[in-house]
Amino acid sequence: MSTCGDSWDDEYSVIGDKGEVGFIDYEDDKSVCSYNPIEEGPVSVSVPFPFVNGKPQSIFVGETVADSITLKNSTDEPLDLWTKIYASTPENSFTLSLIRPPSKNSQGNMSQGFIESFTLEDRMLQPGDSLTIWLSCKPQTIGLHTTIVHFDVGDDRVERVVFLLADDKISQSLAPQRAYSRGMKKKKKQFVADKFVAGSRPAQGRSQAFKNRLPRYDIPKDIRELVESKQIPDEVTRGLTRGNYASFFKTLLIMEEIQLEEDMRAYDMENVKMKRKGQNLSLQVPGLAERRPSLVHGDYIFAKLAFDDASETTPPYQGYIHRVEADEVYLMFAAEFHLRHRDENLYNVQFTYNRINMRRQYQAVEAAEKLALDFLFPSECPENRVIETTPLVPISSTLNEEQMCSIEMILGCKGGPPYVIYGPPGTGKTMTLVEAILQLYTTKERHRILVCAPSNSAADNILEKLLNEKAVQLKENEIFRLNAATRSYEEINPDYIRFCFFDEFVFKCPPLNALSCYKIIISTYMSVSLLFAEGVKRGHFSHIFLDEAGQASEPENLISIANLCKRDTVVVLAGDPMQLGPVIYSKEAKSCGLGKSYLERLFEFESYFNGDENYVTKLVRNYRCHPEILYLPSTLFYRGELIPCKEQTDSFLNSVNFLPNKQFPVLFFGIQGCDEREGNNPSWFNRIEASKVIEFTRSLLASGNLSEEEIGIITPYRQQVLKLKQAFENLDMFDIKVGSVEQFQGQERKVIIISTVRSTIKHNEFDNNHCLGFLSNERRFNVSITRAISLLVIVGNPHILAKDYYWSKLIWHCSKNNSYQGCDLPPRQEFDDSFPEHEDYVNPEENIPQYTADAEWGEDSFPSEIRDPITTKDEWSDGWQ
Repeated sequence: MSTCGDSWDDEYSVIGDKGEVGFIDYEDDKSVCSYNPIEEGPVSVSVPFPFVNGKPQSIFVGETVADSITLKNSTDEPLDLWTKIYASTPENSFTLSLIRPPSKNSQGNMSQGFIESFTLEDRMLQPGDSLTIWLSCKPQTIGLHTTIVHFDVGDDRVERVVFLLADDKISQSLAPQRAYSRGMKKKKKQFVADKFVAGSRPAQGRSQAFKNRLPRYDIPKDIRELVESKQIPDEVTRGLTRGNYASFFKTLLIMEEIQLEEDMRAYDMENVKMKRKGQNLSLQVPGLAERRPSLVHGDYIFAKLAFDDASETTPPYQGYIHRVEADEVYLMFAAEFHLRHRDENLYNVQFTYNRINMRRQYQAVEAAEKLALDFLFPSECPENRVIETTPLVPISSTLNEEQMCSIEMILGCKGGPPYVIYGPPGTGKTMTLVEAILQLYTTKERHRILVCAPSNSAADNILEKLLNEKAVQLKENEIFRLNAATRSYEEINPDYIRFCFFDEFVFKCPPLNALSCYKIIISTYMSVSLLFAEGVKRGHFSHIFLDEAGQASEPENLISIANLCKRDTVVVLAGDPMQLGPVIYSKEAKSCGLGKSYLERLFEFESYFNGDENYVTKLVRNYRCHPEILYLPSTLFYRGELIPCKEQTDSFLNSVNFLPNKQFPVLFFGIQGCDEREGNNPSWFNRIEASKVIEFTRSLLASGNLSEEEIGIITPYRQQVLKLKQAFENLDMFDIKVGSVEQFQGQERKVIIISTVRSTIKHNEFDNNHCLGFLSNERRFNVSITRAISLLVIVGNPHILAKDYYWSKLIWHCSKNNSYQGCDLPPRQEFDDSFPEHEDYVNPEENIPQYTADAEWGEDSFPSEIRDPITTKDEWSDGWQ
């Protein structure tokens, strides 16, 4: 029956063995599902389980699915046919049969003749005849199921590769509702808004003019044309020097502002209606709840009747936002606009962003030119500083040696350059700042202290820690929490409202004579500009503290320093250059220097880089993480210097039933899911990973040893965040925080679960270029794996992640400690271990590498992931000036 002659026995022995199928990336290698029957030989073979919308078909865990494969002999001779499942992942998940598998509702006698197997041996296919074979799959676990089926026909072999995506109830509920369509972006009409009819501005945070008003800082036409033509201005290409400080950073800020303008254009709306709501007109803004666009009280839009849009003689109307609710804004225009309005009117709308924060930064870099040289370029100072210290009597009894040293240095410091508290994750840098502030508060009456943080939540946290120190009673009239006028009154803790200044529930900045009475003022980086505007003089503050300084750009840091420092002002920066830096929207501005924080730039100078205690103290005792969680980040980012100091108890880990090694609280669960998008949203999600995250979370909560508030879920893609939130809400689990790495920086949870999302190599180059996801961004990796106190769980595709140096280290570290589960591991990829100590640990005399932009707009020209700022706009926008 064979046409292979004497070779058949040898061939049969090979066919009798099962093969192995590693990870097949169908997105990257389209050939596995692209067949040309003409080239395949004398028998045509149909394709079972064809893709739907470019993705594998969805099946349900525990249920059997089957599809037919039709083979037709188009020759004039009979042919021998051998069919075999060469390999499957998971193993033995596919079978072959000659009749259709019975359904679960089939009668018993219908199932009696059914036989399934992994091979169908030696069948004769006559000329012109067809044969139908059934391929079945009964998945036992969720995730991608793959099989390779071989058809040996005479001397030829035909192969079919099959992919199926096994869902459970949760993952199926998160499946795309609409197929993703990138579509052609229709360019929206833009009317000219150079001249407009002014709207009705809401109540402002003050009733009289500021003493120091900000200039407009209009963008010069020649620089705008250069930037819009994608050219880098010469002022930037020459690099930062002592002589061009202001012009260098102002040009970078212009590049950033033009990008912000361009991004905002994506949200313009055409032919939309507004509804009369009392004195206001309300406008529905899709995506507003997700801060797309980010609009707050006091911002404004331009509106024009749609049929008037083409007319250049009819000016647009300016409408101020008086209230924001979910996806709706309440607007006030000029009185005539409201009189002429009808709810059926159609309008074209242009969004604007509030320029106040950019203007503050322009002003700050201008003012920085008046600073003493050692604040901006410490290495150009002729002598190294030597700080004389005196022994410290700590207020807190929990300070360690490094914390004591840094506080003594701060107390002994007489002025610039800045003193740095280098605080890796969990080493107590905020506690160190708080102790230093309280020491200054209690030792000398003349000290005036300004404390700045990158967000409202971070600033509130410092206020809380100061008030919670029982050994010091802060006088209520000596500490002030400065808030932006745009901050919601309801947002602040009622226990702390007495430290704020407000009128009719609108936050304000007190007048100068009141500000002068406070010994401690706490603010965000942006809101501190109000002190300068109010007339606070340089040198008023003896000490300026900048917490989490690495999260802000240098111009943001300079808002307080440039306007309020004299030579003898002590400036203290606390942060970690190994964690995430400032959020910059312009890829070009970021790569040219705006993405490098002031803190990071200081480490280019020898005294900081070499750890001179007169300039920097590195905190090395970690009080957050289990030692095994801390081991890898310490090795990869901190030269192995971090010392685990958290007291450990085994009771919690013993109750985690899915943890294979109770002594090793880092679990990597490998799963092959599927990258998906839906509708016109370019953001990625992976519903298979989402379901596994839910499974782990429910298991943890079922133990009874954990509350929802103690669990955090980190994932890099906005759509995965939304899918997970949706799933948790459906399960009435409302107190589990789900967010991006940026949203978790500076925070901790007893348990952190990470969903990495990516399951195809195809998009790696794009992600690498834009620093998306977790790959190619070691800082995002570092932050994500250092948020957990007791247990860290990673859900991801090891075949994708192992291509990255840092993730490869984590995967094999888990495997070595018997804490890897899930799909088969990829072959171990060898990396040059001389590659990172870390890119920041380079000779300071060499060129420090720049970092690429955090942006996921490129592929679809539409914002998706990393455009989220570390804080929401209502935390850093201060209204008008």
